[in-house]
Amino acid sequence: MAGETVLVVGGAGYIGSHTCLDLANKGFQPVVYDNFSNGHREFVKWGPAEEGDIRDRARLDEVLAKYKPAAILHFAALIEVGESVKDPVSFYENNVIGTLTLLSAAQAAGIGAFVFSSTCATYGLPQSVPLDESHRQVPINPYGRTKYIVEQALADYDQYKGLRSVVLRYFNAAGADFEGRIGEWHTPETHAIPLAIDAALGRRQGFKVFGSDYDTRDGTCVRDYIHVLDLADAHVRAVEYLLRGGESVALNLGTGTGTTVKELLSTIETVSNRPFPVEYVGRREGDSTTLVANNDKARDVLGWSPKYDLSRIIESAWNWHAKSNQH
Repeated sequence: MAGETVLVVGGAGYIGSHTCLDLANKGFQPVVYDNFSNGHREFVKWGPAEEGDIRDRARLDEVLAKYKPAAILHFAALIEVGESVKDPVSFYENNVIGTLTLLSAAQAAGIGAFVFSSTCATYGLPQSVPLDESHRQVPINPYGRTKYIVEQALADYDQYKGLRSVVLRYFNAAGADFEGRIGEWHTPETHAIPLAIDAALGRRQGFKVFGSDYDTRDGTCVRDYIHVLDLADAHVRAVEYLLRGGESVALNLGTGTGTTVKELLSTIETVSNRPFPVEYVGRREGDSTTLVANNDKARDVLGWSPKYDLSRIIESAWNWHAKSNQH
């Protein structure tokens, strides 16, 4: 498979760019397709970039004809849950209509291997923890629903059109390339680790914790933080699996270890050696008490298991945010 071209749609974004790095390290040729609305041109370092929108069928056809990729990795989505509640139309137009347009172009180009960036938000409120792939899918916001709709479409494309896919349901992506070449860079930033690191760096006044009365070991929410390089590794393994003829499958990507918000903040203080102000406020609507992955299936199907623990996640993120000037 070495030397195969892979089209990385949304490859200038956070997880997409780290996956391009991993693809290149494993002998693939990544080609980035991105409209750069949220991605960064500076993050395109391991292959050519083609500017375009996933809703632009003519542009997709042109790029697919030019590069003839063996597989497509699809990261291009609007992801902010709060924004999806305020502006669901944009989420449906990009995440659903855009993906269906991309799938049509992929089919017309004869591509039979498609890896989809999904989310544990398709599960909704957990009925049991850790969550495995058989957990019911009842998303509670437009973001989760748009991803779930695409998952259902992919199942139909597989059954009726022969387009095989791997659906990867992320838990909490975190961390950065250890060499500091790329990292997490969202505008505005809404994710806990970069916000807390910015507080430790004095770039913001402090960190707000939403809810301290949950039924957890210290009263704060529990999340499963997974290093972005572990996510990238899973995506490349998914491409290899499909190119070897693997069947369509949906897989959780998490560590299986839950971390409370208090534990997260304590780790950031330890790694950075910089205490910062923390304010405890009321619960935020829609937050689940505990989200932790059962990742057994990804191990069994892809031979994948995460390498990096929370301390390594924070070390890599601290290195990136402390040296970067994107703020």
